[in-house]
Amino acid sequence: MPDNTFDLVVIGGGPGGYVAAIRAAQLGMNVACVENRGSLGGTCLNVGCIPSKALLQSSHHFEEAASHMAAHGVKTGKVSLDLDVMLKRKDQVVDDLTKGIEFLLKKNKVAYIQGTGVVTAADTVTVTPLKGKKKEKLKTENILIATGSESTPIPGVKVDEKSIVSSTGALALNKVPKTMVVIGGGYIGLEMGSVWRRLGARVTVVEFLDRILPGMDGEVSKQMQRILKKQGLDFKLSTKVTGAKAGKAGVSLTVEPVDGGKKETLKAEIVLVSTGRRPFTASLGLDKAGVEVDERGFVKVDEDFQTNVAGVFAIGDVIGGAMLAHKAEEEGIACVEIMAGQAGHVDYGSIPGIVYTWPEAAAVGQTEEQLKEAGVDYKAGKFPFTANSRARCNADADGFVKVLADARTDRVLGVHIVGALAGDLIQEAVLAMEFGASAEDIARTCHGHPGMSEAVKEAALDVEGRAIHM
Repeated sequence: MPDNTFDLVVIGGGPGGYVAAIRAAQLGMNVACVENRGSLGGTCLNVGCIPSKALLQSSHHFEEAASHMAAHGVKTGKVSLDLDVMLKRKDQVVDDLTKGIEFLLKKNKVAYIQGTGVVTAADTVTVTPLKGKKKEKLKTENILIATGSESTPIPGVKVDEKSIVSSTGALALNKVPKTMVVIGGGYIGLEMGSVWRRLGARVTVVEFLDRILPGMDGEVSKQMQRILKKQGLDFKLSTKVTGAKAGKAGVSLTVEPVDGGKKETLKAEIVLVSTGRRPFTASLGLDKAGVEVDERGFVKVDEDFQTNVAGVFAIGDVIGGAMLAHKAEEEGIACVEIMAGQAGHVDYGSIPGIVYTWPEAAAVGQTEEQLKEAGVDYKAGKFPFTANSRARCNADADGFVKVLADARTDRVLGVHIVGALAGDLIQEAVLAMEFGASAEDIARTCHGHPGMSEAVKEAALDVEGRAIHM
């Protein structure tokens, strides 16, 4: 096969793209992965999930050492911050992992092509290399679009990545700001707000809706707001931003109540714009190739992830739904397995969502609000971490586990957790839902003692009102 001819060309080397490329190679396809960032891993690894988690971990250690170790009998004295070292560690984590992905592509004989890919025909991707070479045409049986998403702008608020920053800029501030306003009370805003609050900034979160984490269960949102407010974050809910002006003294942000009322000006050294993401599809040449997108730019696909153009597929953020790295990975694997004649499948009802603040918040399945709106008869079991032995030993007793089960069949419909390590604990619930488990199945499964996971068992027991430890 010629060097520029492939069975599959993947445009985008993020979580969905590189995973799909590797799986396709495992299935015997000759694969190329085109990426224009200059490093693999996409937004998630380079300027999203991974660097933010590195900073969350480092800032958590800083706060623990500065404020919470004395209760354990550990005397640390005055704790100081070396932000440069913290940021260098974050960068090193990213660098190590991007190199790791490059190694995996090489190991699986996937051609890694650095450049900007454009769909110029159903069987052709034209690549403009990053460095000074002429354009190259890749001929292929199949094309997979996996270009991800980018930050959604706000009218009147111009991101300069200096004083008004996106999440990318918030990962690389060269000093701790005295004040920060976070526009958006979703996952990213709360995580990055928590990082800089721990390091010394006074942080205010401005949210258009009447609660933070709007996609999560209402009880989770309320509990998380109470906990984060106690930690030092301020909140202005039901508030819209109408303008921002950056100057030498910082940023003047104009806000007003959503339902009308008096305008207000908030002043901050740094403003973080974190109001969601939009599909990165504008420069792919999809219109010329005849690939249909909707009014918001999302690529339209069928149940096999194929667009209206035969042989052109799309996965991940560009097709909408939950904009999560692990969702893109699952879609990428399912998509190429379908290409290979297998039965790829994604269970969208069992995709977890996790907020990596401390405590964490995690969820899978339906919320109480969704069940009520759908008229589903359900039962709820709940157990607080204050009654969990391991949580008390760890001094991490904030939060709860809530299990929602069908009132007739007892099948688990949703699980919602606020607490330390919620993102790991939720995986038991994900697996249970994948196998169609009942609350009784979880309740009768032996859980190690003392362990945080015992709270999941107790919440399942509580569905029938028979929790033991409360």
